[in-house]
Amino acid sequence: MFQASRLPRMTAIAGLLALSFAAQADQWQDMVQRKELKCGTFADVPPFAAPDPKTREMVGFDVDMCNTLAKHLGLTATITPLSVEARVPEVKMGRVDLTVANLAYTKSRGEQIQFSDPYYIAKEMLAVKATDTATTKAEYKGKRLSSTKGSTSELSIKMNGSEPVTFQDTGSAYMAVQQNKSVGVVANTMTITKLVNQSKTAGVELKMIKDPMVFQPIGVGMKKDEPVLLAKVNAALLAMDKAGEIDAIWAKWIGPNTEFKLVREEKVTPLADLKFELLP
Repeated sequence: MFQASRLPRMTAIAGLLALSFAAQADQWQDMVQRKELKCGTFADVPPFAAPDPKTREMVGFDVDMCNTLAKHLGLTATITPLSVEARVPEVKMGRVDLTVANLAYTKSRGEQIQFSDPYYIAKEMLAVKATDTATTKAEYKGKRLSSTKGSTSELSIKMNGSEPVTFQDTGSAYMAVQQNKSVGVVANTMTITKLVNQSKTAGVELKMIKDPMVFQPIGVGMKKDEPVLLAKVNAALLAMDKAGEIDAIWAKWIGPNTEFKLVREEKVTPLADLKFELLP
């Protein structure tokens, strides 16, 4: 009698739990109902995302990527500025739908969130004082190198056997070299290029070591177990690539006619098709 009376109730509870799980798992439908893409970017890391000095609106490479991605998804983008270390946690907790913030695929990040197909391959580069005689990253093993906290720059420093000195923003990491708190600063290629150029007119001049610290595929981050959202984002990125929209955004912010002078050599490629050393 006890088992018979409990069965319908347990079945009902199981059904409710299943419905609840399905609702939580289908993030894409939630976004469609909201007609909004909550997109996390850097808070102040130009040229990726930073407040415009005049309008105070967020602008940059990643901001344009968010807006164009939203257009292809039939949604309107809402930009949420994030600190470097908050890019993955904010996605995990569902406070943003996606993170588009120069986010590199690493082992630890891949265990927490899922990644879209990469839209370019970034390099972590090292800048040191122009007077330094060293020319390779190996020569900086055991030395203090600065970077932003929680970034792949920090990981690459550890992988090189160097000692990371971390800060909340790139500007502080750069000043650490100027103030002799570290012997070099590590960041992505475009940021290091900008810092080296900046140092030629103010402070101690820096140079970039040509030997990359690491290579890393850059993609869009989103919550795990959201296959529909992943498929939608990958399809949108491929469409953006074929339409030349990613190339246009690249040219505007970091291309050959900008201070960074970078050429986009890669196209949107499935992550499984790439061969690279996975960062921890």
